[in-house]
Amino acid sequence: RVSRGLGDVYKRQTGFYTFGTEREERMKKSNDIQSRRKQLKLRITIVILIFLLAAIGLGVHVVQNYIPSREHMSLTEYYGQPSDGEMVVVLGTDIMEERALKSGDQIYLPQTMVSTYLNQRYYWDSANQQILYATPSALENYPASESGDGDVWLKDGTVYLNLALVQKYTDLDTYTYEDPSRIVIQHEFTGINTATVQKDTSVRYRGGIKSPILTDVSKGDTLIYMQALEDWVQVSTLDGYIGYVQKKVLSDMETTDFERSFEKEDYTYLTMDDKVNMTWHQITNTDANAYFADMTANVSGLNVISPTWFYIQDTSGNLGDLSSADYVTQAHQKGYKVWGLVDNFTADVSTTETLSQLASRQNIIKHLVQTAANIGMDGINVDFESLSEDAGPHFLEFLRELSIECHKNNLVLSVDNPVPEDFTSHYDRREQGLVVDYVVIMGYDEHYVGSDAGSVASLPWVEQGVEDTLAEVPAQRTILAIPFYTRLWKTTGGAVTSEAIGMTEAQNVLTENKVETVWDGSISQNYGEYEKDGSTYQIWMEDAQSIAEKVKLIPKYDLAGVAQWRLGFESNDISVSYTHLTLPTILR
Repeated sequence: RVSRGLGDVYKRQTGFYTFGTEREERMKKSNDIQSRRKQLKLRITIVILIFLLAAIGLGVHVVQNYIPSREHMSLTEYYGQPSDGEMVVVLGTDIMEERALKSGDQIYLPQTMVSTYLNQRYYWDSANQQILYATPSALENYPASESGDGDVWLKDGTVYLNLALVQKYTDLDTYTYEDPSRIVIQHEFTGINTATVQKDTSVRYRGGIKSPILTDVSKGDTLIYMQALEDWVQVSTLDGYIGYVQKKVLSDMETTDFERSFEKEDYTYLTMDDKVNMTWHQITNTDANAYFADMTANVSGLNVISPTWFYIQDTSGNLGDLSSADYVTQAHQKGYKVWGLVDNFTADVSTTETLSQLASRQNIIKHLVQTAANIGMDGINVDFESLSEDAGPHFLEFLRELSIECHKNNLVLSVDNPVPEDFTSHYDRREQGLVVDYVVIMGYDEHYVGSDAGSVASLPWVEQGVEDTLAEVPAQRTILAIPFYTRLWKTTGGAVTSEAIGMTEAQNVLTENKVETVWDGSISQNYGEYEKDGSTYQIWMEDAQSIAEKVKLIPKYDLAGVAQWRLGFESNDISVSYTHLTLPTILR
């Protein structure tokens, strides 16, 4: 009994111990499971948060990069805020710095803007406080007012033109808007690069979908195509917004001519049926007119002669006049037209000052036209050289005004121009070509007094001058003038001097000094040089061979004809081969 009792106690103790261990194990397992569940939940939560954050990030990325902004740009910020009474001007595809003025319901544009970009023929006559406009048939004048109630408004020293006056002579489309006050002007209607909108879209300030919107455009709208980027195209709407649209919503670029109903008076031209073959006859005094018969005795093939009869004497436009009715009669008997030349070679007489005055221009024109009528001249040749840049606008106005009177009196008007160079762009051959009958290229003086030694007229230089002129003037009214002279260059101890000599004299120089010339095919001239009395002499010859090469440019470019400076400089072989053979064959 005792033993059993002890065993029971042991079992109870052991059973108690065993029971406690199992419970603890169960609790431990339970805790482990709960811990794992918590960890799993935490992981799941973290994963979900990561996915959420990724989704949010992706959404933000999509919004930032792929969802177009619908923000509209402030038009005041875009165009600027004009002052009271002013208007922003959008000219084609440009927002201009200059402002227009508004007076009541009248709009005024700055004359400088109009003349620079729209129509250069609105000429400000400051002496008489008026705008002059030369049409092909008349000179119109519009007095300035100091208040905005007329055609021309002179405000604080600046000239403004009424929009109605500009539209009278200029083809424009205009649109006006408020907030801010602005006028949009379209003035180019031919050869315009355009594209069509393929679906509704927006024109944005910059190339990017987040750039603010300037305006919306609809499928089928026409936009002016300015510049293509990688994915965007810079465009201009016809109502004055310049911005960007996505390339994918535009058609391919095409060139468009817009139909117009604007009618303007066009110039007509007095031109000869045959190619012009003109020579200048240098007349330095009235007695020289008597030598016409002798000077032209051995010449044939010519159809125009231009005697140097007229020259500006003073800034009032008074002319020196060496003209002769008898000379004209003799010329007509030989079948020549006579185009009297007027020049600006008088020393100390400012061409700019002379031509900037309406009264002076009219004096010149009146004298020329009246003399032409009195003696029977057929045309006028204008030879104004070495024009300064500030003389350019006045020179062009002079030609416009002279053209009116010449055409009223059936006189052919021609104008001499140097070979185009950057520093002679103010001669504006394009405008000349619209106003006068013939534009003459003086294809000589490539090298001149004071320059390095070289040819007076190498063929490549002359041909380049032809090509540059034809970029502005129609070939059928362009005359190429070539030299009948060359320069004898002398170099002594590094000092270079030269003198102009005719063909016969040049050949005599070569003969006297036993010089054999060599043909230089790169310039199409014979070249010679020799040493004498410690000096080196060089000459690039103008002769029958070099002249023949230059004359070939006439048919090559289908020019209106040829002119030569000057009568009497030609050699005997030129008198025969040039006038009898070369020119008549090529020019007829």
